Amino acid sequence: MVRISYADENGSPEIAALAQKIRTERGGRMLNLYKMLLNSPPLAEGWLNLFTAIRQKCELNGIYRELAILRVAIVNGAEYEYRAHVPFALREGLTEAQIGALDDWQESRLYSEAQRAVLAYADAMTREIHVAGSVFDALRPHFDQRQLVELTATIAGYNLVSRFLEALAIDPEAAHAQAGSNAGY
Repeated sequence: MVRISYADENGSPEIAALAQKIRTERGGRMLNLYKMLLNSPPLAEGWLNLFTAIRQKCELNGIYRELAILRVAIVNGAEYEYRAHVPFALREGLTEAQIGALDDWQESRLYSEAQRAVLAYADAMTREIHVAGSVFDALRPHFDQRQLVELTATIAGYNLVSRFLEALAIDPEAAHAQAGSNAGY
């Protein structure tokens, strides 16, 4: 059960305007995550801008983005985040078998060399914080500098998401599988 109340979308003109902007940018939906963030309009707006950039404006291939997001969610035990991103991962081209093997990806043969490098990087950034040179070097043949920055920001950002969701015990939506292409966070 959620630890503090969700914001009233009509609680002030500032919140109502921001809620409308969120709905517009997120396919008409207001996720519980954003209902919580609206308790602090500056944070909600900054969050919206950051995650719109990560999910919709970066050059990083969506397969790598969603693979990293799902792995972060698994490592952090963030069921809300995981369930929210499975449909996006499937749309980006990950297979159900690849998604199902993420718990034990090191033993699976379902991932390319680049995907394995992304998974190792997500694990290192999430678990150890300080990434070993060998883990980072495994990414270099597959990604240019911009893509490396975008991958790093994606992993860091979704660690933020999972920690926020779990600390406040934000309720998952009932129907993540029906999320539209812009309905993520």
